[in-house]
Formats: sequence, C-alpha cells, structure tokens
Amino acid sequence: MVWEGLMSVLTIESLLYMVIGVAIGIIFGAIPGLTANMAVALCLPLTYKMTPILGISTLIALYVGGISGGLISAILLNIPGTPASVATTFDGAPLARKGEAGKALGVAICSSFAGTMLSIGALVFIAPSLARAALRFGPYEFFAISLFSLTLLGTMISDSVLKGITSAVFGVCASLVGMAPIGGVMRFTFGFNEVATGFSILPVLIGLFAISEIFNMAISPPTSEKVEVYDYHIKGFGFSLAEAKSQIGNFLRSALIGIGIGILPGIGGGTSNIVAYSVAKQQSKHPEKFGTGIIDGIVASETANNASIGGALIPLLTLGIPGDTVTAILLGGLMIHGISPGPLLFKNQAALVYGIFFALVIATFVMLLLEYFGMRLFVKVLTVPQYILLPIIIVLCCVGTFGVNHRMFDVWVSLFFGIIGFAMTKLEFPIPPMLLGFILGPIVEVNLIRGLMYSQGDVTAFIKSPIAAAFHLVSVLAVIFTVRRDLKKRRAKEEVSAADLQ
Repeated sequence: MVWEGLMSVLTIESLLYMVIGVAIGIIFGAIPGLTANMAVALCLPLTYKMTPILGISTLIALYVGGISGGLISAILLNIPGTPASVATTFDGAPLARKGEAGKALGVAICSSFAGTMLSIGALVFIAPSLARAALRFGPYEFFAISLFSLTLLGTMISDSVLKGITSAVFGVCASLVGMAPIGGVMRFTFGFNEVATGFSILPVLIGLFAISEIFNMAISPPTSEKVEVYDYHIKGFGFSLAEAKSQIGNFLRSALIGIGIGILPGIGGGTSNIVAYSVAKQQSKHPEKFGTGIIDGIVASETANNASIGGALIPLLTLGIPGDTVTAILLGGLMIHGISPGPLLFKNQAALVYGIFFALVIATFVMLLLEYFGMRLFVKVLTVPQYILLPIIIVLCCVGTFGVNHRMFDVWVSLFFGIIGFAMTKLEFPIPPMLLGFILGPIVEVNLIRGLMYSQGDVTAFIKSPIAAAFHLVSVLAVIFTVRRDLKKRRAKEEVSAADLQ
C-alpha cells in the first residue's frame, strides 16, 4: 500500500500539477487580501475531472504554498499575506528594515519547511492510531465530536460567543435545505426544484471564501502609492549554523503548538502563529528584543503556522472533521471526488491515504525550492494592481462553479453566498463557523437520528457513552470560558470609558 501510494504521486502529471499548485498557492498567500482559502476554493473546480489522488495532491500543494506564501509580504511589505503570517510581521519587517531582508526570508522559508515536515511526521504516526480508535465510535460519539467542533470553532474564532454560535447554526440551517438524508422529506425548497438536492458544497465554498473577499477588496479605497519592497537578496540560507542551533528549542516548542492547535477543529494557523510567538516571547531570556527584528519571532510564527497543516489534516482524515478553514474546503474536494474521510478511509483506501502523505512531503520540498529560487518572480506579483486581479478572479469563480454541474443555478448560489459572506464580514460575524456548520450539519443530523433510533427516543443515551460525555463536557466548558472572557473584556472597556469620562 505504501509503495502504491508513492507511485500514485510520482508521475510526471502529478508532479507538474503540484509544482503549479504550490506556485499559485504562494502567489495567493503573498498578495495581501488573497488567502490560501481563496486559492483552494477557486481551484477546486479545476480538479473535478482529475483522478482523486491527482486532484487531492493539487489541492494539498495549493494549501502548503498558500500558508507559506504569506511570509513574503509579511517581511518585505510589513503586510501579512494571510492571517497565518500576522506574527511574522512583528520581527520579519523590522529585520528587513535593518537591511537584512534576505536573512529574514531565509529563516522564514526554512522554518516553514521544517515545521511542515515535522507536522507530516505527526500526521503519519498519529492519524492511523486515531483512525483505529475511531472505528469503535458510534452515532453518539460522532454526534458529540461534531457538536464539539461546531461549539469550539464558534466560541474560539470570534470575539462574541453569540455571533460565533449564530454563524455555525446558520451553516447548519443551510445544510438542511433539500431532501432529508433519512426519510427523504423535502425541506425549505419553497417550490424551487433546483434546490431539491440541497446546495452543492462547491458554490457555497466559492461564494463564502472567494466572491465575498472580492466584494471586500472591491469596496476598499484604491491606493496610488507605489509598493516599496525591501532588498531581498539571500546569501546561502541567510543564517549561520550557530543561529540555527540556538533556535532548536524554539522550533520544537512552536511546532508542537502548531500541531496541537491544528488538531483542534476549525482554528488552524491563524491562531497558532500568534500563540507560538507569545509563548516564545514569554520563554525568552530577552523578551524586550522581540519586535525589534530578531529571528526568534520569525521562527516561532512560521514554524507554528506551517506545523498546523499536518495537525489540521489529522481530524480531517481520521474523523472527517476539518482542523481549519482550508481543510474544510479540502473536505469538499474529497466529497466531490467521492471520498468519505473517516476511520474507514485508512482501512478501505490505504493507498490513497499514503498518496496524500507523500504528496504533502513532495509539496513541502517544492515549496522550499520555489520560494528560495523564485523569490524575484513572487515579489513582482506583489505589484500587480487589484483592478487587474479582481475581474480575472471573479470570472474564474463563475466559470469554475458552472463547469462542475453545468448549471447556471450554481453560479447564482455562489453569488448568493458571496453576498451573505460579505454581509457577515461587515456585521463582524465569522465565516468559518458557518462553513463548518454547513459541512457538519448532515453529520450531526444523521447521527442524532440514528442515536435516537438505537435508544428508542432516550435522549440520555447521548451522555451515557464516556467518550460522548467527555466531548459534551468540553463543549460546555468552552462556552463558559468564552463567556467569562467576553464579560471581562466588556468590564475592562467600561472601566476605561468611565476613567476617560472622569
């Protein structure tokens, strides 16, 4: 199975698509406003006619390139290309201002590479064992895990518990449109035959993560300022062997943080880079140097955000639950290719799983080489004006959405969800919980109904299982913790306002 998985990705076609995927991912990650989410969502329709392993390998390459690409603009422009590179600006840009942009880039690229490789190791060793344990799960456990994922994402990713949970519930409601998976009852179709089968996941993904972002970028005031890029010439890898040895502890700690946060459903690199940077600063003997341009902060941020890649894939492949927003889109890609991730995937399609593992390794090496040798090309892309990019992207969104099912209805669905995503952004409702709610809604519904059928309507059966009870308890604690956090923030703001008035 291992050899078969390796051979499935070691084809000229697969390698070519992965190189192209990583390059496109880096470009989307480097350009502020274009994210890894948009790259994967936009290119998802292009993989529809590919074989499953070729399509998934391409999407994984986009994922790896998109997360890492944010370091380019974070260091050279002091603008994070993606949320996963926010903390990279804290020390990357100051180091570039000192005339050491090459060193900052070298450290960031190598940290990204090493963090991803370590997370792949964790994925290879943890995922099969977790899948074997998950084979014993029943409807009660899967219902609890899905509910836990929705709750955790809704509470952790938003400053408001109410807004986060509301977004997740709205996603679940959107997933209920069409024929019921058990019973076949038509729901919320309002007489439209087109929605009898529900909303396809592809138009929803493209609408929420591509079209809504285009709307946001379109209303932003245009800037006439010329983009200033720091000198980025790299000598070797930009750092010495002694400097590399001094960062081993920081690297391992940050990688573990990235893997751990990646495993938690729906959080990912956007959080892990900030957490790793904060911990590195707390553990440093010279915390006052952070923010002035030291490599410690770059190593922490770029190691953690890329380590979250392997971490986020662990719950996706073993339980069918995305670890972050991009893996939620990858889940859509798996579903489009007829692949159902979960514990049975490792048993029934082991060759595909190993193919995914090897695709990750290859894409990571491609990312290292492209960022190191192709930096001049990627920097030039940073200067492309938005009025050229936006029309091209919107056309690709519409063509890609139409091309899958050849239905104009899907194009209107993507525009509809694009408007919803745009409105949610303006009202400060987080979009990832809605997407996860849309994906996990059917899982929650099916396992709820099956559990009630097995227990003959006894609701207490959902907490009699020790595993299910543990996840329910953690869900409740997450809500309580977040509510307390919000109340403290509100009191602090009120105290500050009162002090200003006095």
